[in-house]
Amino acid sequence: MTDLSAFPITHKWPALHPERLQLYSLPTPNGVKVSIFLEEVGLPYEVHLVSFENDDQFSDEFLSLNPNNKIPAILDPNGPNAKPLSLFESGAILVYLADKTGQLLPKDGAARYETLQWLMWQMGGVGPMFGQLGFFNKFAGASYEDKRPRERYVAEAQRLLGVLDKRLAGRQWIMGEQFSIADIAVLPWVRILVGFYEAGELVEFERFDNVRRVLEAFLARPAVIRGLNIPERP
Repeated sequence: MTDLSAFPITHKWPALHPERLQLYSLPTPNGVKVSIFLEEVGLPYEVHLVSFENDDQFSDEFLSLNPNNKIPAILDPNGPNAKPLSLFESGAILVYLADKTGQLLPKDGAARYETLQWLMWQMGGVGPMFGQLGFFNKFAGASYEDKRPRERYVAEAQRLLGVLDKRLAGRQWIMGEQFSIADIAVLPWVRILVGFYEAGELVEFERFDNVRRVLEAFLARPAVIRGLNIPERP
């Protein structure tokens, strides 16, 4: 039987199935990237809820796996060279899992690097910008008298949506006919922007026909439907 007891995180979140990949997460746009991927490819895993309400992300056990105190993080008992591997940062996890399973990311050639290009685009632009807009529109930032910060992020979110809309013109997915980790990375952030953050009207989301079309197709995928609710909130 696989022994993960050397990893302090398993003391707070015991592994009932230590032979499986362990996922520590919450159903946020970054968290669901990993659960959606795992559901898409069918790789066995065990999920553990990291509760922000209880400040689990600041616990010593979680910090032992991710010193950056962000979700998601994984512990793979079957890592490279048959040794356990712990990993954080959603983009890095997606690339690792895609390489591990040989799915949702081309193994070589131009298509591989183009897919990674769009993954990095999400990580460097879409995630930070949409997240800031959410802060200024729905959370504490909404009370700021100076609306220039919100206007800045509205303009940048519109620009990014325009880039994505142009990319999706005549394409089924970001990389064409093949669903990939680029879609898994980008589309949960589009979903939260117009849903939870309630910023659809602000960014004039109705203008982006291709983004709306692909988002609808994304949300209809059975694995996406499951992954968006993993781990289940209490």
